[in-house]
Amino acid sequence: MAEQARIDKWLWAARIFKTRSLAAEACKNGRVTIGNVNVKPSHMVKVGETVSVRKPPITYSFKILQTIEQRVGAKLIPEIYENVTTPDQYELLEMNRISGFVDRARGTGRPTKKERRALDAFIAPSFENDSFFDDEDE
Repeated sequence: MAEQARIDKWLWAARIFKTRSLAAEACKNGRVTIGNVNVKPSHMVKVGETVSVRKPPITYSFKILQTIEQRVGAKLIPEIYENVTTPDQYELLEMNRISGFVDRARGTGRPTKKERRALDAFIAPSFENDSFFDDEDE
């Protein structure tokens, strides 16, 4: 185990990002900070530092317990970092999830089948119990 590790490698190895290139891209785009300072992918991190990762709509915070550059199993993650994200960030995530498709951001793709059915039910209510259809049968 090294005393220092590159931030992009650490983010990937700690399973915060699925690929190292995604971790590096997040650093380049200013979504990864240490001490409120944006860091480059080559920034070296040490044990004890707190890394903030912005994944909209919330910002996660992690305290580094070990500096690693090789990916480890999911069961070993509690030995690698401590999640110190504030509870209000998780409330923000929950509120965003509850709002559902109503607050759909531009460019997020097509609605899922469930969202489409909910939209259809909202836009075109069912006419099965309408008296107009009862008159036709007579």
